[in-house]
Amino acid sequence: MSTHASYKGPADCPAVIPVFPLSGALLLPRGQMPLNIFEPRYLAMIDDAMRTDRVIGMIQPDPEGAGAANPKLYRVGCAGRITQYAETGDGRYLISLTGISRFRVESELASASLYRRCHVSYDAFAVDFAPRAGEEHVDRAGVLKALRDFVESNDLKVDWAGIDEAPDEALVNALCMMSPFGVREKQAMLEAPDLKTRAEILIAVTQMELVRGAGPESTMQ
Repeated sequence: MSTHASYKGPADCPAVIPVFPLSGALLLPRGQMPLNIFEPRYLAMIDDAMRTDRVIGMIQPDPEGAGAANPKLYRVGCAGRITQYAETGDGRYLISLTGISRFRVESELASASLYRRCHVSYDAFAVDFAPRAGEEHVDRAGVLKALRDFVESNDLKVDWAGIDEAPDEALVNALCMMSPFGVREKQAMLEAPDLKTRAEILIAVTQMELVRGAGPESTMQ
């Protein structure tokens, strides 16, 4: 299945996309997100996406609207293209999204479909289409120190060889995506204006978690 190479800038991306509201799920440009789809409305969403441009938007519900049937959404999410797709014997879809670009929700469309669709703009996130942009400003040593401290504090296992080989963008974005932090922390990482700021947020949130001495149990692999 082809990648999202055809998306060179904001003008190339679909202006209306289906959105998948999921708390704690962070997709970033060029990141890989596996998803296990089983709810009927999202099975329908994937069916429709596969018939068109294979693009869906990952977005977090605002915690203030928790429990509502159609919770309020944050204004910023990330579009991804379905780059792996498999069906299971019990009716589920196993897919992988590759992040394309962040977007800002301009409006939500009234729709008869089971899932939600939004009119979105990518114009504020042109930097997302430039691979490895801003890597030279990232405090890689600070990121690795925060990771080592967190790993030691929580007795986790990591693939240090893979981490050492990863470029700065891939390292920072992967650690943000798999981090066990909360909805607001994940949203701050998503909305960071550049890679340097995203890395700084990751370091700061990790340090605060260590100070509290109650890091969530998780495994970063």
